[in-house]
Amino acid sequence: MHAAPPAAAPDDRVAAWLSRLRTERACSPRTLEAYGRELAELRRLADGRDWAALTEADVRRWVAGAARAGLAPSSIARRLSAWRGFLDFLAVRGDVPANPVRGVRAPRRPKRLPKALPPDLALRFVQPDDEADAPADGAFARARDQAIVELLYSSGLRLSELTGLDTRYVEVGGGAGAYRSGGWLTRDEAEVQVLGKGGKRRTVPVGGPALAALDAWLALRAAFVAVTPGADPHALFLSQRGARLSGRAVQRLVKRLGVERGVPSDVHPHVLRHSFASHLLQSSGDLRAVQELLGHASIATTQVYTSLDFQRLAAVYDATHPRARARRRSGESG
Repeated sequence: MHAAPPAAAPDDRVAAWLSRLRTERACSPRTLEAYGRELAELRRLADGRDWAALTEADVRRWVAGAARAGLAPSSIARRLSAWRGFLDFLAVRGDVPANPVRGVRAPRRPKRLPKALPPDLALRFVQPDDEADAPADGAFARARDQAIVELLYSSGLRLSELTGLDTRYVEVGGGAGAYRSGGWLTRDEAEVQVLGKGGKRRTVPVGGPALAALDAWLALRAAFVAVTPGADPHALFLSQRGARLSGRAVQRLVKRLGVERGVPSDVHPHVLRHSFASHLLQSSGDLRAVQELLGHASIATTQVYTSLDFQRLAAVYDATHPRARARRRSGESG
């Protein structure tokens, strides 16, 4: 029976870097724990040597081995990013002559097209349930859930943007008890103000069916808040306990509605965002407008939807063009 290898001695430089991340970048305990695990892997790569002895060749060999072992490019990139940050920290301190990770990049990630529903399935998904078939005591959740899916598809919101919405703009109190809306519905203007990635704010229009669903929900919400002690007075979407609805709860209800409404696909909130973008681009051809509505910092991020649109066009061609059919028959006969 082999003895377990001795535990690595604590490294004050690792502790100093993690402390700096905690104080200067306000990293969460979970993030710091993840960084600690990544540096444990770097320690294994060093194999008992000082950090200054690590070379770029060591790092490149590790990347090649990790890729062969099937580690995802995103995981390799995340680990290299942590190593790069730590060794930059040591280089500034003068503990290493140069950062051996600085010139190493992870393998390129495979380009994955976003998943979007065809327009007919998207419309089926947001079609309201027949109220005659719905239980009377489910009016609260039914109205709320319908408003959620209509708004997701109408405005292409990210999940965090949706759950962060208030019924209107609110700014109250001061000091530690102050509250200011991050995102909100402007009903009279038929739009929502959302706080997206990087703290960037944008305005997104809300379509007619989504507005109607929101009006139905807001009426029930007002009555619910009036008789529910402790209910969140600001959040647009509430749980049946009166708290702001969580992202996980929205994911569950979207998936459930997809099954109930016969959509043969695993539907989640981001599928509706992709569907919004794809269908809007198909109709308008205005990539810049879609970029603005989605809140993408770079139009290169939005351009993936042009590939998605081409896939749809190619499918239409193959299904309808006489030469495509002839080509397919020729291929089958050969």
